[in-house]
Amino acid sequence: MSKVAQQVEQLVNPILDELQLELVDIEYVKEGKDWFLRVFIDKETGVDIEECGMVSERLSEKLDETDPIPYNYFLEVSSPGAERPLKKDKDFERAIGKNVYIKTYEPIDGEKVFEGVLTHYDGNVIEVEVKIKTRKKTVQIPFNKVASARLAVVFS
Repeated sequence: MSKVAQQVEQLVNPILDELQLELVDIEYVKEGKDWFLRVFIDKETGVDIEECGMVSERLSEKLDETDPIPYNYFLEVSSPGAERPLKKDKDFERAIGKNVYIKTYEPIDGEKVFEGVLTHYDGNVIEVEVKIKTRKKTVQIPFNKVASARLAVVFS
């Protein structure tokens, strides 16, 4: 996590705790000539636009007070959407039984991309049931080899 993201996390967590919301992710990225600070929030029942607006207002005030970002930027506060990133232990635990998309740093069984149902997570190993042609196979992925993971939307 970048230094800016760490500073923003410290500022936003008390706001989210008060509103009983959860921090999903923070991105601080340059796109073209513009910088974007994106804060993704959620809760069990999902977040609405009013909650995103409330967090945006309060966080904007804190950012103005502390001024941790040296450049002009756009602040965006939103839901992570249907393809929510999986980063923390609780994200993986909640995703058991759901479709996931995982990329690894290095090949496992000759593959670096896995899409299927997350069947098990113990903090060290992720098990995903993938479909290969007409049969299903369970792949064990060491957690330390995961480059990125997210929920996957499946269209039938």
